[in-house]
This record gives sequence, C-alpha cells and structure tokens, in this order.
Amino acid sequence: MVEFITKDKAHLIPIEILYDGEYYDAGAYKASPVPFAIWSGTVYEGFQSGVSQGLFTVTGALENPQTKDWLAEGTWLPAGAMAAKLAKKSTSSIPRGLDDDSGPPVLRRAPAGQSERPETPPSPPVAPTPQTPPQPQAPSSPPPMASAPTPPSATTPSSSPASAATPADTYHPTLQRGKPASAPPEDFPPGRAGTSQPAAKHAPSAAASKGVPLRLIPAISDADGPEPQSYKYEMKSDEETQLRARTMALAADAVRAWARQVSGATTPSSEPSARPRQRAGTVASRTPQPAFTDVTFRAFDLSNSNEPILVLTAGVRLAQNPKPNLEPTTQTEFLVTFVAREDINGDFHKVFSNVTDADHLDVLPRMDFIDAVDADGDGRGELLFRQVSDAGSSFVIYRVIGDQVWALFQGSPAT
Repeated sequence: MVEFITKDKAHLIPIEILYDGEYYDAGAYKASPVPFAIWSGTVYEGFQSGVSQGLFTVTGALENPQTKDWLAEGTWLPAGAMAAKLAKKSTSSIPRGLDDDSGPPVLRRAPAGQSERPETPPSPPVAPTPQTPPQPQAPSSPPPMASAPTPPSATTPSSSPASAATPADTYHPTLQRGKPASAPPEDFPPGRAGTSQPAAKHAPSAAASKGVPLRLIPAISDADGPEPQSYKYEMKSDEETQLRARTMALAADAVRAWARQVSGATTPSSEPSARPRQRAGTVASRTPQPAFTDVTFRAFDLSNSNEPILVLTAGVRLAQNPKPNLEPTTQTEFLVTFVAREDINGDFHKVFSNVTDADHLDVLPRMDFIDAVDADGDGRGELLFRQVSDAGSSFVIYRVIGDQVWALFQGSPAT
C-alpha cells in the first residue's frame, strides 16, 4: 500500500504475497534481511477502485527498530506524467542533428558583393620562438619612440599570448554536449574547507499536523496480471441517496445492538413475547437515535454482475435514552464499518458489520476500509481493510461471496 506523507512524497507498506496459491506476509517473506517485496528496483502500480493511478519504484528499505516493521522508500510517478516522461526520454536520448536529413551537400556561390576568394590567404599560425637575451649594440641614433599600447576593447577579446595568461584555474572549461555547465562554486573561506551544514529535518506534513487522514492507494507488482478494470459502481445522485439511507439504517441497527450488548441489556427484538406493553407513541422516544459523523459511503461492482456492494464507515453517537442501563453509552462514540449488498430484485442483505468503541478495541478491533483491489489476479475485486486494536494494526483482505465475507489474508498485528 502506498501511503502519501505529502502530495508527492510517499512510502510503501508491504502487505501480502501470493505464491503458488498461498498467501504470505510480505513484510517477512524472504527477509534476508530485506523482504523480497521491497527489493530495490521493484515497481508497483497503484490502483484506486481498480483504475491505475501511477507507478511507485522502490529505491530503499527502512526497518522500524521497535516494531521490526519494514517500509520502502521510493519515487512516485503519477499516471498522467508517465506518457510525458516517456516521450521526453525518447527525444532526449537521440543526439541533436542525428535524424536531420537535408540531402547531399550542395556547393553554393558566395553572396553578391563578396569575392569568391579572400584577397589574402590567412597566414598560418606562427610557432612561438624562445626568447634570447638582447645583444648589445653600439649607440647610433636614438630609437624611435614606441607608441603606447592600446588597451583592448571590452567587446573584442585579445588574441595575444600574454593576455591569455591567467592564474591556474582548476575549473577550466571542457568540451561537452548539452547545456553549458553552471558557474564553478566559490572557494571555501579559510578554515572551513570541506565543512557542510547539517541536513534540515523534515517538517511534519500539513495533513498530519491538522489531523487529516493520509492518502492510501493499494499497489500491485505483477508483470502477468490481468488488465485493470474499474470496480466503481456508477449510480445517479438520487440512487446514491437512496442506497446511502438504506445502508445507514442497517448500520444504525447494528450500533444499537452493540450498545445494548456492552451495557448488559437484553435485546427486546430477540424476545417478542417478553416485550412489555406500551403505546405506539412511546416506541420512538425509547429507541436510541443515532447521529452519524464523518460518513464515508462507497459502492463497488466487484464481480461485474451489476449488483452493488455498499461499504459505509462512520462515527455514531446515540441520543439520550431514558433507560438507566443505557446511560453510559450516550457519551460514547461508536465506530461502525458496514458492508451491504443489493441483489437484482432490489433487496438489501447485510454482508459484514463491525461496531466498536475506544474502550473495547482489545475485544473487537476497528476496521478501517481502504479500497477495493484485485488481490489474487483473477479479475475480481476484494475489500482491503486495516485492522486496528490495542495490540497494533494489521491488514485483512476479504472476498464477498453471497451474503458473507471470507478472509483471503489476515496479517499479524504490528505494535
């Protein structure tokens, strides 16, 4: 799974490896010492609901000394930038002028007003002669006065050897292709040669400082995998509103049942004969009214059967209840993850339900839904969850079969 720390910086968390029909923990498989899944150079393709989002290339591995968990550092290339990068690479790898074909060479005459030949041929370069000490001569007549040397113009470079003599420069120019090199760095001040400033520490990301959940993208490395396909179930706005309301109603019933269980109360609906007589107008007042917060609702077509699999995650608070044995639950926020299925007849079926709270994570872990992903390469989507408990966190992959879910992979908790 690719976990984004910032918009462009991310690392990869190894989850599972499928080999010969068996699932293995990718964080421990062939770890000698680096796990096989995060060897340098391994390329993963990230998917969002089955649609490719980009490529993650592993460049290094890191191990947490406390938990012994592995992370992979690397580079993320979005899907939109891959085509541009490949096109740029193909053009930049060809030397300039190699593909230019202007035909055979053509002999051309000089332009009008210019002679075809220069009036005087250029003189060959004269080799420098060693200087000899001047010979004394008899004074005859005073030598002619030498004219003062004219300083060279600022725009005309001097060609004399004396003017070209400069102090020794280790940054002498070199002939190379491409853009000219940047100016040489300035010399270090005396006493500071070879020193460098310590690297600045990475500041925490804005998303982490504000409590915004990180962006998570499942990623797969499989050269022979199936063609990607979208698992998103397309629906209109009114249909989405209806499916969302029906799923929330089933999730509310699951939250009420868990609230009665943790409070020690019996379930009235399970014993209809023992239900006390009451007027119809008082039933609604005695039923805890849930208040949903941070609702996330997504619909998938995992098996290409046009039967939506609905996944809802939310926080739920129950309204004030007059029963004293349910009083403690009114101040508790429950965390619910609910999976439902609508068949071709429009009937709803509960597939999976997970309700817990912060005080019972040791008994029932929290299930954070990540995305739908093809975990075994058969073209059918599965549901990927992160399971969080007091013992740590791990990953679970469920396959939806009928009105049940089957765990294809269950990771070990990492503290």
